[in-house]
Amino acid sequence: MPKPARRMRFTTWRSLATAATAALMAVFLAPAAAHGAPRESTPVYSYENAIRESVWVDTGLDGDGDGKTDRVAVDIVRPRELAQQGRKVPVIMDASPYYSCCGRGNESQLKTYDANGNVVQMPLFYDNYFVPRGYAFVGVDLAGTNRSDGCVDVGGRSDIQSAKSVIDWLNGRAKGYTTRTGADRAKATWTNGSTGMIGKSWDGTIANGVAATGVKGLKTIVPISAISSWYDYYFAKGAPLYDSGPDWLSGYVDSPEATAKCAAVQQKLVDGAPRTGDWTKFWTERDYVKDASKVKASVFLVHGMQDLNVRTKNFGQWWSALAKNGVERKIWLSQTGHVDPFDFRRTAWVDTLHRWFDHELLGYDNGIDDEPMADIERHPDQWVTSSVWPPRGTRTTTLRPGTGTQAGVGTLGLRTGSGTETFTDDPRLSETEWAADIDRSTPGKAGFVTKALTRDVRLSGSSKVTVTATPTTSTAHLSAVLVDLGPDTIRDYADGGEGITTLTDRTCWGASTTGDSSCYKVTQAKKTDVGATVFSRGWADLGNYASDLKGVPLTPGKAYTITLDLAATDHVVPAGHRLALIVAGTDKDLIDPPSATPTLTLDLSRTSARVPFVGGAEAFARATAGSAAAATTAGRDGVRDPSGARRVPGETR
Repeated sequence: MPKPARRMRFTTWRSLATAATAALMAVFLAPAAAHGAPRESTPVYSYENAIRESVWVDTGLDGDGDGKTDRVAVDIVRPRELAQQGRKVPVIMDASPYYSCCGRGNESQLKTYDANGNVVQMPLFYDNYFVPRGYAFVGVDLAGTNRSDGCVDVGGRSDIQSAKSVIDWLNGRAKGYTTRTGADRAKATWTNGSTGMIGKSWDGTIANGVAATGVKGLKTIVPISAISSWYDYYFAKGAPLYDSGPDWLSGYVDSPEATAKCAAVQQKLVDGAPRTGDWTKFWTERDYVKDASKVKASVFLVHGMQDLNVRTKNFGQWWSALAKNGVERKIWLSQTGHVDPFDFRRTAWVDTLHRWFDHELLGYDNGIDDEPMADIERHPDQWVTSSVWPPRGTRTTTLRPGTGTQAGVGTLGLRTGSGTETFTDDPRLSETEWAADIDRSTPGKAGFVTKALTRDVRLSGSSKVTVTATPTTSTAHLSAVLVDLGPDTIRDYADGGEGITTLTDRTCWGASTTGDSSCYKVTQAKKTDVGATVFSRGWADLGNYASDLKGVPLTPGKAYTITLDLAATDHVVPAGHRLALIVAGTDKDLIDPPSATPTLTLDLSRTSARVPFVGGAEAFARATAGSAAAATTAGRDGVRDPSGARRVPGETR
């Protein structure tokens, strides 16, 4: 495991910069601080009288093919007092495709404008809270959306350049204009250029992509439930996760102007993302993980461990790549699905985000860099911390399945197994049904279970399951899931709220105006009692056995070996519970079924799971030594089957 980079980064290049910046900010942005450097920005500037303006920044691209370079709309809210004093401010930016079509946040807020075209309501609380504290907030319409030119290209060059060009403009490297079509220039003389990007889902994805360009001036990003590789949003080693591609998503957010002009771009989205699941240059362009070495910004990452929209492989591979490249980083992992931390841990989130931006953008020495790297929700509203993540002492352990006393109900341990297990793909069955039937011989799955644990075991990170399977057809899809067998109360991530319930009362976070309230509906954890919890998943098309990049037809009766990448997680299987590995075919509503209905035979001697246990194989061996009474797993999992509804990254919650 790479050595944590957090302290290293501060001592190598930030130590002098932080001290100098803090000293300057004590003079410029904290007039109330009488002695020493400030530790916290305070709301001393008027939100009601803030400057609200719009600028159109030239991206240098002509995505819509009209012979003119595209301009993206940039709506700005910034403190008037600091502008009048000629004092420069840092920027918090959310670049989004959703400001006019679908809305942001749990209440689906849209941008609204006055008669002069200046923003009145800026979605979310960021401007209400941070502008009075001496920040500017900038909301960028991605190319092809709302008031911007160009075309949406779903994570490609146009999407990323939409936001990168704004950072360049903030730092004097790009052209901005006072109108969408005019020649009057606008310059960002009011900012010091230091920018932090934030956003959930597609918005956070843009933050990842811009950071991966290494653009100067981007100091930190806060990606929430964000994509790190668009291929992994749509496919898992050739297995389709959705019944549509990026062309549908582009059409969902396109402005009317883009719809009229962007047919050629839409066709490129179709051609570049074949439903075969093969890797193309299209996906290479939208893979930010490969460019993690370019990231200079710090990263505060947030993800729901039960996010079945932007699945957690996205955060796991991004986090690992950032760690390998020494990026300063922090992480929150919740029990929710696709939910913003403002709606599952509001007070702590606002406080932590405030201190993070104060530290990263204002240079305040507030101690946040000395706090634990990871916050993990172990039970609803019950959080634990880890000084680093994954924790020190986490080591990959190889678990091996074996046959049991009845077909499809096997064992799981450290010794190499033998024999075979057979199952038939049944697209009507979900992972919750597999888990509920773990101790019964059923034709649709093969299950392998440890003895009841005598002590807790913690899995932290990403697992891999290698399967050797012989199909009866020329095409087959595989699923592998890890299950905690035993009773628990968890967030109901499969409910429509994905782990939260929205109430009617409101709490306020910052200043308000008549057109932009800082008050949002309160939420609380939506809980459910379960008999088993699926906590990590992975999928693949067996036809991708020889290459992650391209699938081929299978020869019925021939054995193939493939490794499934399971989603990153942090989960404790408590004493008295059992750990299970289930291998099956189509995971209902989470992958699409193959064209045929295969029966697959697993060679258990060549099937295994590599699992990151805290304490490694020794911890697992201790937990499975001796005997303990197994907790009951009777009944269904307690969560409903995952929804089959078409998902959009960032539309809801």
